Amino acid sequence: MFNSSSVTEFLLLAFSDRRELQLLHFWLFLGIYLAALLGNGLIITAIACDHHLHTPMYFFLLNLSLLDLGSISTTLPKAMDNSLWDTRDISYLGCAAQLFLFLFLISADFYILTIMAYDRYVAICKPLHYGTLLGSRACVHMAAAAWGTALLNSLLHTANTFSLPLCGGNAVDQFFCEIPQILKLSCSGSHLREVGLLVVSISLAFGCFIFIVLSYVQILRAVLRIPSEQGRHKAFSTCLPHLVMVSLFIITGMFAYLKPRSISSPSLDLVVSFLYSVVPPAVNPLIYSLRNKEIKDAVWKLMTG
Repeated sequence: MFNSSSVTEFLLLAFSDRRELQLLHFWLFLGIYLAALLGNGLIITAIACDHHLHTPMYFFLLNLSLLDLGSISTTLPKAMDNSLWDTRDISYLGCAAQLFLFLFLISADFYILTIMAYDRYVAICKPLHYGTLLGSRACVHMAAAAWGTALLNSLLHTANTFSLPLCGGNAVDQFFCEIPQILKLSCSGSHLREVGLLVVSISLAFGCFIFIVLSYVQILRAVLRIPSEQGRHKAFSTCLPHLVMVSLFIITGMFAYLKPRSISSPSLDLVVSFLYSVVPPAVNPLIYSLRNKEIKDAVWKLMTG
């Protein structure tokens, strides 16, 4: 039996026990991580340096890229380290820090995506009021609210999760520390507090999801009323990258946490968690740059001086 005072480290789930596959995973993760750093770094630098991109849409995209960089840097380097050196351990404080940072960044990511849906709604459905509703001060306030809400949410969950006594061992069935896996190690009935916090967080996330859906219903109705086909295509093309990112984020996240227990297994959980925690931050720059001429032009100017 373990208790919380005797746990000084946790053991993360390894992607493979074979040394050859571990090294293969290391190089794969390194490639994904470097691509995410390069892509998001270019978007951040291009938006910061090009005054033509100092608009609400790109301000929120800059926030999204910062959060994506942070979230993938919270989980993937430790997975790379464990694969390279054939280890599984993470310190108690390291696990708490990883859980806090990942929850904070991934929550803020979703809130920023929700704000970006509002930005597209105002731009297409109320273009004459765009400058009023999304002025620089309003944009800063909305971004600060997203970051602040995510920070408070993460602080409450982390403090409550790591205040529970642990008696179920120290093996975490995941390649990074997350709340459901830590709760499995708890032997206290007080985890009902965490369930209550999870209900509040899920309700908030569901409210954001409903807001995004309603925004796109209004956007679709407005786009269909545009008389010219070229105008409809131009209006919807500004929404497509955001819509793809939201769909990728929600689908992978929902499958990770809402899949039936009958199909759940450690290997499947590992793959699914990799999809929702690593893939969206890595492909975000690609999604936004492929269909956005302004971003491509800004990045090209940045690379060519």
